[in-house]
Amino acid sequence: MDDAATIRVLCRKLILPKTDDESLQWLIGSPFFPQFTVVSTLRCLHSQQSDSLSPNFAKEADDITALIIKGFHVIGALIIGKDGDLEQNAKKAINAAFKLREFLNGVENLGNFDLLGGVAGSSGGEVKFFASKSGDLKNLKAVDSVVYEEEPEKYVWQRGCLLRCELPIKLPVYVPANKESEAVQSYLHVNEALVAKFKDPQLTYILEALKRSSDHELRPVIIRGSELDFQTDLSNVKIVADLDQTSSTKLMCCSYFCSEGKSQSSVIDVKNADIIQVIALLNKSEKSFQSVAPVAEYCPATEEALLRIVEYRLEVICYAVKNLPLTYAVSRLVIPALVDQLTAMKNAVSPSFSVQHPQLRPYHFCPPGVLHPVSVIYELSYGETELKQVEARRSLHLRLGLPSDRPLLRIANALNFAKSSHSERLSARRGYSLLKDVHLGIPSSGVSGGIASLVQGSYEYHHYLQDGFDDSGWGCAYRSLQTIISWFRLQHYTSIDVPTHREIQQALVEIGDKDPSFIGSREWIGAIELSYVLDKLLGFMFAIKRENLTCAGQASCKIINVRSGAELPEKCRELAMHFETQGTPIMIGGGVLAYTLLGVDYNDASGDCAFLILDPHYTGSEDLKKIVNGGWCGWKKAVDSKGKSFFLHDKFYNLLLPQRPNMV
Repeated sequence: MDDAATIRVLCRKLILPKTDDESLQWLIGSPFFPQFTVVSTLRCLHSQQSDSLSPNFAKEADDITALIIKGFHVIGALIIGKDGDLEQNAKKAINAAFKLREFLNGVENLGNFDLLGGVAGSSGGEVKFFASKSGDLKNLKAVDSVVYEEEPEKYVWQRGCLLRCELPIKLPVYVPANKESEAVQSYLHVNEALVAKFKDPQLTYILEALKRSSDHELRPVIIRGSELDFQTDLSNVKIVADLDQTSSTKLMCCSYFCSEGKSQSSVIDVKNADIIQVIALLNKSEKSFQSVAPVAEYCPATEEALLRIVEYRLEVICYAVKNLPLTYAVSRLVIPALVDQLTAMKNAVSPSFSVQHPQLRPYHFCPPGVLHPVSVIYELSYGETELKQVEARRSLHLRLGLPSDRPLLRIANALNFAKSSHSERLSARRGYSLLKDVHLGIPSSGVSGGIASLVQGSYEYHHYLQDGFDDSGWGCAYRSLQTIISWFRLQHYTSIDVPTHREIQQALVEIGDKDPSFIGSREWIGAIELSYVLDKLLGFMFAIKRENLTCAGQASCKIINVRSGAELPEKCRELAMHFETQGTPIMIGGGVLAYTLLGVDYNDASGDCAFLILDPHYTGSEDLKKIVNGGWCGWKKAVDSKGKSFFLHDKFYNLLLPQRPNMV
């Protein structure tokens, strides 16, 4: 350990939101980064009842093994909210990290490593760090040099790439018909044999680029099991300094499949990372230099047996630096990841194997604030709304420090490794793609000293004449509703497609609000109808809130009504609160016009305000410059500098404020 060691912190939330007086967090780093680089932090959830700072290491190790992808590991621990001797608390944190690594790696594979201990008192403030050599608590050293990385995504993803291996398996298990008690033992024995297969010399791995920005095709790389060594420790892996590729497979690096450079304008994050696809094939035929005839061997069963098929769908991703040799990437990342995932599935199946086995499927997520992907195995027997899965997601949110009212770990939010997404296929059928987030880059509103409160997350701009459908003069509220539903879809609260005008009308007929003759008509709809459709299509509990009346239940929408457009500025404080807490687009309807509101800029002292309006009456092509320059998306004052009112003084207005569901 260097006396002048420096800690580099990549994660923006080093201290996760508090849940109790004292808590323990695990510090996650990477064997490919300098030893004291903190990439992320995880809350310890399983502890002894008597002491929140004494983990249940077996349960913590099981969770973290399944959650953290290979290429990242535990490098220390952080104690929060405990006052007293800083060094003693740091020793407690380092000792916890050391024991967790024993459970994760086994005593024989601990290797030679340094550990980090952090302490933050109950009053908060700066975190104090200490380091130890190989978990030796007698020689603790304070580390005062702490650097917070300004571009953490760039730090991680310019250096590294992802490896992905998908492996469907149908595992036959023969169980004696008259000895059901031996079923689980037979199942476990077959799994042990399957794990051994991953190290079979006859197993062949084919590597190819899943996606690449260059035009020329790269030949796949074939790695045979006989060329691999199966140590699990990455500390002694030789990282190739020179990235020049050679013809030797053993010396080829991950960089062979990676793009040579990203453009200055491209976003550098996990969604744009280079991905290497790994395909595992087992060669069951052997070479023979003698001519032999095929032989069939008959082995009768000694007793009647039942055949059960267990289906696994393994899918692992791993992180590697680009100058890591491909042989090490396969043997020390991909194969251990497959074994760990298979073990996790086996542990989930075995308790109920005699009765039935659950439907298990791995997914990978990279939620906001987390720099690297995490892997989750979901049981899909009863879908995402089943209580057990909801509680599993809630626990994951708590461990990762994610908000408890955002669906960040639902299946729709999983990383999509397919070559084309649903939206891309839909755009291909249309011949164009819808514009998203057209308000980004709009000049300031002109409100002096105001605070802008804006829509949170992404939406699509829906306007007149899209999809070859002529709704000019009557469809503005429909288009505003489509924009609102696109927001719920893009935030993954729902997986339904954005409805057409006819589907919106059909929904109103089905709930009894309109007669059947309404379908196919050109009748206007307003805020009340929009709230009915949102409730019908998104499935939330419905309630309407007016000035002094609130119906019981969880509201899907709030509706504010004002007698005149002149009164709308009086609602700016309430609208600002909506964007700060809910963040959904708002529909404004007055007279025969409807708009989508994306934000307000409000000066509480002067009362000056402006409204960020997305106008659905636009009839042109998907030209962002034309839309912004034409004022179809922009800030509007209630009364402009020439005294012209944007909102009509002789018309009443209804504002539909969709509520963000409180769900994970």
